[in-house]
Amino acid sequence: MKRQRARRRTLLITFLLLTIGSMSTAMAELRSEEISYSADGVTMKGYIAWDDSVEGQRPGVLVVHEWWGHNDYPRKRADMLAELGYTALALDMYGDGRTADHPEDAQKFMQELTDNLESSRARFDAALAQLKAHDTVDTNHIAAIGYCLGGGLVLHMARYGADLDAVASFHGSLPLAVAPDGEGAPVTARVVAYNGEADPFVPQEAIDAFQREMEVAGADYQFINMPGAVHGFSNPAATDNGEKFGLPLKYDALADESSWAHMRLLLQTAFADEG
Repeated sequence: MKRQRARRRTLLITFLLLTIGSMSTAMAELRSEEISYSADGVTMKGYIAWDDSVEGQRPGVLVVHEWWGHNDYPRKRADMLAELGYTALALDMYGDGRTADHPEDAQKFMQELTDNLESSRARFDAALAQLKAHDTVDTNHIAAIGYCLGGGLVLHMARYGADLDAVASFHGSLPLAVAPDGEGAPVTARVVAYNGEADPFVPQEAIDAFQREMEVAGADYQFINMPGAVHGFSNPAATDNGEKFGLPLKYDALADESSWAHMRLLLQTAFADEG
């Protein structure tokens, strides 16, 4: 118990050091719009956000939703990224903006994607093209972040050589990063996987397999276990969903804020290194 408290204190100190000294910018003028686009023969519903007070083009970031689908949560993250000066597109992987209110439906929708990963990659690429087409976006500076299913998908895209500067996975499905023999490509994106240390959905074997895969692919990667956190640690709705459906889901404010602060540094350094 003492060791656990000490580790969480260390995490808090890290978070404070990452955020202290951050400079405030001019008053944000956030803009957003709903967009529709086609992918894999399906109409997709996305949400794009940017800060109109930022002059010129700026990096773009894709946000990939949890297994619940394109609901308010990825849109909130897109707004947060816009506040940081990026243009962010919360994409739709299920099509027609479908969302799930029950784990059985979420599992069904997710299975459709994971059973046909070639189609999933096409849907991701269609959203990437939409983001690059926005007139505020510097097409040479693109990243992707994802949560739960979406975290696994951004790792998957990195493993298949997607042209991204960085990817960040929050409590993501690590097995999606492992490419079958003969598939995949060298990983050119910087990769960070934020994992709940106490997440029962992520056994040690999955972590070991993910790390081996990143080594094989020559990735510049980090795997960060968030002390004491379980699945869904970044989403404030996780606790209610966990209690409602009897699932090991729980929000952890410290893990959420610390991983987000670290992701901010990841994006800053990745985009800076790309010139």
